[in-house]
Amino acid sequence: MKPFIPLAALILFLSTNLQSEESKRPNFLFAISDDQSYPHASAYGDFGIKTPAFDRMAAEGLLFHSAFVAAPQCSPNRAAILTGRNIWQLEEAGTHGSYFPAKFQVFTRALENHGYHVGFTGKPWSPGNWEDAGWDRNPVGTRYADATLEPPTTGIKRNDYASNFEAFLENRKKDQPFFFWYGASEPHLDYEYGSGLSNGKSLDEAVPPPFIPRSKVTQTDYLDYAFEIEWFDQHLGRMLDHLESIGELENTIVVVTSDNGMPFPYAKANLQEFGIHVPLVIAGPRFFPGGRVTRELVSHTDLAPTFLEMAGASPLPEATGKSLVPFLTQGQPHRDFALSGRERHTHARPDNLGYPARSIRTDEFLLIWNMKPDRWPAGNPIPEGLTPEQLDGSFSPDYKGFDLGYEDIDSSATKTYLLTNPDAYPDLVQLATGKRPEFQLYNIVNDPWCLNDLSRNPGYSQIKQTLHQQLLELLQEQGDPRVHGNGDIFESYPRHSVMRLFPGFSTRSEYNPEFQSQKAAGGSQK
Repeated sequence: MKPFIPLAALILFLSTNLQSEESKRPNFLFAISDDQSYPHASAYGDFGIKTPAFDRMAAEGLLFHSAFVAAPQCSPNRAAILTGRNIWQLEEAGTHGSYFPAKFQVFTRALENHGYHVGFTGKPWSPGNWEDAGWDRNPVGTRYADATLEPPTTGIKRNDYASNFEAFLENRKKDQPFFFWYGASEPHLDYEYGSGLSNGKSLDEAVPPPFIPRSKVTQTDYLDYAFEIEWFDQHLGRMLDHLESIGELENTIVVVTSDNGMPFPYAKANLQEFGIHVPLVIAGPRFFPGGRVTRELVSHTDLAPTFLEMAGASPLPEATGKSLVPFLTQGQPHRDFALSGRERHTHARPDNLGYPARSIRTDEFLLIWNMKPDRWPAGNPIPEGLTPEQLDGSFSPDYKGFDLGYEDIDSSATKTYLLTNPDAYPDLVQLATGKRPEFQLYNIVNDPWCLNDLSRNPGYSQIKQTLHQQLLELLQEQGDPRVHGNGDIFESYPRHSVMRLFPGFSTRSEYNPEFQSQKAAGGSQK
């Protein structure tokens, strides 16, 4: 549903809210959860997950039904948020857990140079190595982490996010505008198995998407995920209450979203819908009319140019994202498509190989281009001759079982249950782990869970061809190495922390010399 704003009402709003107090720049509170899919918030109708703070901002601002990440993984998508660029434009920062080259400008430093007080608590740009890439601090800004608490479960971090936000505000100069990045570590795995149930949730509330098998184990795991989303929301609520108590909420633009989809099979680290489609609310009643619900498409690359325009700062050079300000303030159409992509996630394949893929999402369709369809999309199965007990993999501490390879899927009770019951759920195992064709096409209106691939249906051949051509032209225009003959550059980038590494697999801790010489010759992105 597109928002409709009567012209007279819009003119009145703009004249009374934007032209008055022109000298008072907005504050920004950016709240980003870790691994939360759309539509998992009560404002979207998922009443098994209670998010009153998110719902409050939705009522006062814009609730987006079609917001998409640039990558279905933590660090590359956070780099895309910071730079306003797609991951194929970010060299090492476009893959998971590598470097963040300091040559890429980020909106947080631009705001800081524009007089803003900038800081974060919790998870900033991470995981990865910013120190050796030339940054003096994390690209997000200055860290606030002194305040801690005793969490209700072992899966939740000890960070007292809300108290650290208060410390950040106390450290700013009088009347200085601020930007604060509240990066929760929840609902990222590992969970304390059964923590949702033990904290009052019911199995009747647990309705995981249909690509996850329905059982007491998976429903329990889903409730643990839901409980941690609620923990993220509780701290957001405390932050909003504090801003209101000091008279700053009215002058603060609040943005709430997640960095990628839920950490379950066929979601996170996948370009299917539950990997790339995330919650988003933007509220700032003094700056643009609220109380609206929209299905306008939004990319996370749009956030950097939006923040900078709202602050009156200069835009970042070469950003491909598009400011939301004309849409927020005037209701102008924003975009017809959103792009996403992925490269390596974990050490899940020999020689540190990734799974390169790109996607284009419209109002109705999602086209995925799997550029190396010969590879296993979720990582390799167990190498022949090895047993699970011999693997140096990660194990769920709360649900006794073992992983069966496919290490791009986070270890969880759900993963273990699915992969230890393959005969009971052959189709779901295939969705999560099986090799995929070069192209996949989904009608999201009829199939929001991406269960029915239409790419080989003759009736959809023209749609597939049109979307592929549009995607190819955009990737060529934006200099994606994968379509400029140098895609293997992504395989050379190091990963600075070992995740679920199989024995005998190379971590490639150093650059491939061949690619180093290409970079020295200026050929890394073309």
